[in-house]
Amino acid sequence: MKRRFFAAMMFVFVWHAPLVAADLQPHPNIVFIMADDLGWADVAFHGGNAPTPRLDQLAQEGLELTQHYVAPVCSPTRCGLLTGRCWSRFGITTPTNELALPKDTVTLPRALKSRGYDTCLAGKWHLGSLPKWGPNHFGFDHSYGSLAGGISPWNHRYKKGDYSITWHRNEGLIEETGHVTDLLTDEAVQWIESRGTSPFFLYIPYTAVHLPIKEPDEWLQRAPKSITGDVARQYAACVMHLDDAVGRIIAALDKAGVRNNTLLVFTSDNGGSTAENNDLKYPDDNCPNGRLTGNNQPLRGKKGDVYEGGIRVPTIVSWPGKVKPGKVDSPVQITDWMPTFCAITGFEADGDLKWDGTNLTQLLINQSALPPRPLYTAGPHWRASSLRYADWKLVVSGAGEKRKVELFKIATDISESKNLADTESKRVQDMLARLQKAAQRDKDTLAR
Repeated sequence: MKRRFFAAMMFVFVWHAPLVAADLQPHPNIVFIMADDLGWADVAFHGGNAPTPRLDQLAQEGLELTQHYVAPVCSPTRCGLLTGRCWSRFGITTPTNELALPKDTVTLPRALKSRGYDTCLAGKWHLGSLPKWGPNHFGFDHSYGSLAGGISPWNHRYKKGDYSITWHRNEGLIEETGHVTDLLTDEAVQWIESRGTSPFFLYIPYTAVHLPIKEPDEWLQRAPKSITGDVARQYAACVMHLDDAVGRIIAALDKAGVRNNTLLVFTSDNGGSTAENNDLKYPDDNCPNGRLTGNNQPLRGKKGDVYEGGIRVPTIVSWPGKVKPGKVDSPVQITDWMPTFCAITGFEADGDLKWDGTNLTQLLINQSALPPRPLYTAGPHWRASSLRYADWKLVVSGAGEKRKVELFKIATDISESKNLADTESKRVQDMLARLQKAAQRDKDTLAR
């Protein structure tokens, strides 16, 4: 297959550590599973009240990234994953139904396709909610699910309006019956089973546990009796259902005989939410009333915040025989996955893709700590932003007289309970300068 697929595209050289070329199979399958609004403590291995045995086992047998950062909301995180760049470079800081990426963007699936990969998305796209802006136009051979954002679980409708009818297969709008979690898992499993000898990239961005939720009775009945309240039980059932879905994906890889040559990542697009479940902006799906019970403890904040509860999420990496079990505390970000997957698969580029992310291969394989680097987060509408650097984190919110600057030593204060800005003025100025430098490239793709 040709290594150059758009003459006008700009590429960047990817450095390959000797370990990658010598010790790793050159074309591993890649499966990337992304939950939606899953909180830090929604999983049992972080103390959650709903059992998640498959994720617990995955965490025990795989590598947990204990400081994995994403955007505070959904579309930005997806943008960061698929481009290796901070979402704010594309002017994306909030959920968007408009076209998010320039059409010639070198996306992760496009890069992998140039290396002979089959590519599939089964789940939520939310980077352009019309078929003409869908995933098949950005490197995916096969796509299925919601072109827009989180949908009602049974009628598969997005919010009322131009993008409400959104359920599709390869950008042809369709109607199906069944619960969204089951439908997405069925599609992913069938796609795995249909593979030939080519390596594949399978991206499964679930809509669980995004509102509105209403679970099948079989899952509701399995929720622990200690959990009371209609929405709380529905939420627990949704987490358990998602956990089972991950188990089904792994079982399909085992059945196909490709598990040992598959690098699998599980994460969430942002922190947990406590919004009203039965959002009236959605067509009625008879979902229960009450607030979601997303749990981000002991982290501060929730979905939409640049505090840890909004942007630090449960993340596991599994690659049997390659990635050893354990935990790594080095701060990493969603933008790191494109450089990492490109390095592992041997994608070489000829110019500058302006990646913000870095290659994590040495961290994954050798569990080597990364050198300190700034991790920049632009929050919704740039109302707040943060910068993580080494043990410290700066949070800036508001503007003018209402501008607020907070400094936390995250290494010892993951709850962000003690603002040290007043006593660490020199460090604040250093962090502000780093934040300003990081933000200078925001919206740079819009100026082309």
